Amino acid sequence: MSIETTPASTPDPEWDKLISGLTAGPVDTPAGPVLQKTADIPANRPDLLGDLPLTPEWARTPTGWRARAAVGKVNRVRAFRRWVRRQNTEHGHSAQVFRGMRRTFLWIQGTEGVQVATARHEVRQAQDGYKTAKWGHDKRLIPGKEKDKRRAEMDRAFAGSVTAMTKYKSARKDARTRRAVRGTLAAAAVAVPEGAGIYLMGGTGGVIATGAALAAFALIGRRTMGGELYDDHDVKFGDTLKLTDSMLNKIYRDAKVIGADEAVELLTPCTLTADGKAWEVTLDLPSGTPLKKALTAKTGVASALGVKVQQLHQAPGDREGRLQLRVSLHLPFTGKPDPGPLLDLNCINLWRAIPMGVNLRGQEVSTSWVERSGLFGGEPGAGKSAAANDLLLAAALDPTVALYLCDGKAGADITPFEQIAAMYDTDGEPKNLLSVLRHIWEVEIPRRRALAKEHGSRKLTAAMAAKDPRVNLAVLLVDEWSSYGAAADRATREEMERLLRLIVQQGRALGIITLCATQKPDADSVPSGIRDILSIRWAMRCLTPPASDTILGQGYAAAGHNAQDILKSQRGVGIYMDGEGAEPELTRGYYYDDDEVALLLSRAFELRAKAGTLPGGQGSLADRLRALDDDHATVMAVLLDTFDAHADGDGEPAEWLPGTVLVDALVAAGLSVSADSLGRMVVRTDEEKGKRPWQSGRAVGYPRSRVLITVRDCHKLDI
Repeated sequence: MSIETTPASTPDPEWDKLISGLTAGPVDTPAGPVLQKTADIPANRPDLLGDLPLTPEWARTPTGWRARAAVGKVNRVRAFRRWVRRQNTEHGHSAQVFRGMRRTFLWIQGTEGVQVATARHEVRQAQDGYKTAKWGHDKRLIPGKEKDKRRAEMDRAFAGSVTAMTKYKSARKDARTRRAVRGTLAAAAVAVPEGAGIYLMGGTGGVIATGAALAAFALIGRRTMGGELYDDHDVKFGDTLKLTDSMLNKIYRDAKVIGADEAVELLTPCTLTADGKAWEVTLDLPSGTPLKKALTAKTGVASALGVKVQQLHQAPGDREGRLQLRVSLHLPFTGKPDPGPLLDLNCINLWRAIPMGVNLRGQEVSTSWVERSGLFGGEPGAGKSAAANDLLLAAALDPTVALYLCDGKAGADITPFEQIAAMYDTDGEPKNLLSVLRHIWEVEIPRRRALAKEHGSRKLTAAMAAKDPRVNLAVLLVDEWSSYGAAADRATREEMERLLRLIVQQGRALGIITLCATQKPDADSVPSGIRDILSIRWAMRCLTPPASDTILGQGYAAAGHNAQDILKSQRGVGIYMDGEGAEPELTRGYYYDDDEVALLLSRAFELRAKAGTLPGGQGSLADRLRALDDDHATVMAVLLDTFDAHADGDGEPAEWLPGTVLVDALVAAGLSVSADSLGRMVVRTDEEKGKRPWQSGRAVGYPRSRVLITVRDCHKLDI
């Protein structure tokens, strides 16, 4: 890297700062990219001029070398197979050698043969003229003057014949001389290396010289008779499993995305990903070429690459006309799925993003379902139930989440969740679904709306849940709405649709997550008024592009996001769109088999039993604390009993009590807890430590909500 400077009358502080930054000593924490250590650069330096090497750092790691070695091995095998297939064609090496020999022979023969043939033809014409003139002269009955005239013509013809013969002999001699010289050169080019090789190295040298001669003939005959030259750049990605910069223009020209005189602009070189599974490049289309043209030409681009459509992924860049191209070496998502991450987790906080699957790059796709709702669709066997389990199992591992599960096809998908679900229907009975929807609309939503109003907000948030144990989430699953609608009368169907629409619209801000799953989400299976407000979409394998558009939205199939392209072997794979405005991407959901589902639900049952959130309840919170047989839990139980003992006229526990009252209650229960010890057990904020009115004076105390938060944080019990 060099820096050019020009004399200036006044100094440039910014330029001097840049120069000093480049020439200064090593920095510990560079602000920007760094140049990697080399023999010339003993330490990492800031790369202010953007001269980072194009070789990624991972390529020099053991993993990178293994990946490059594996790809190199595959490319060598592919190249050998391609060479074998080529031998039976006019591009084969044997055909090239014979073509080279023929062309060498034609070069030796030269063009002098044309001149010799022309001279020979002139000799024949002169001889024929002489014979004709002589026959005319030899006639006896010709007057004297006429005979003299014919004699003169015969003499001229004879002289022309002699001249033509002389010219012919000269041309033939010249041709032989030239051919001998060229033949000698050609023979010397073969014989001299052959003799030198045998003389210097014996038989080995002769073999090497022979190989060199054959290689020379093959090089001479590389171009076919039709003028076509064999070029490795003309091969497809599917033949070499290597994407090169020179391929890209040919690919998009063959796919009719750009014109024959246009070219794409590469923003990054074609590089192999760190896992060695795909090639990636970012490029700009020619000015004025819409990005949609490339996205809709997915089939043509895949054909030009020589791969299946499923191996090609094109995504819009950060601006119009910019394209991110990814070509997988093999068909993605066809192997055994990775183990689900929930197996390694004891519990889940559904207020945070949860893992839903893995994208093409092997990255985990996490989604926050707070204030969201979802629609999963696809043909039977595409993996909708497994995808829905990613949310349901995560919700089950959060003991504060209430589950409302309804299966219109009366299957066994939600049967394992029955023991922890607040309400469920596994019979596909419309009246049961109607009861669930009425309970949510008439009981859950009013209660949650009152909680939000109590906190001075229009919605429930994670911050509220951290302070108030009564704030929690709920999940409503409606699987196969069309089955419910087909089994219900008109009035029941309209009422179910009205309630579901209201729950989706108003429940999302109150912590109610709605998930609809169906085989074909049209207006019959999911009402359009509800389908349009479901934000998260997951389109599994579909039979038609319109069915894919019904899930993702109108026009996505034409833009290259067509779930019909998903193969049957790619089970559990779908086009996932994470919320409003998110770009769809091919994602494989995590799969949990029956044994793993049973294990997770057993863990969820224990969490809910401990937290007291199983259907029907598990006694008071104080009783559950005493059941833990822990000194700290016993202290918390006595504190809660004390708050209950000072209930108001409506039977509601006291919201605040002085510390002296609580300490006296602990001493009366036989627990030696001082005021300082109580302060360390129940940590309050500075505001909560302030004095409040009590009886005829003011006292320092503890709010009941702080005790509940301590119980939840220390003993993981649901409040």
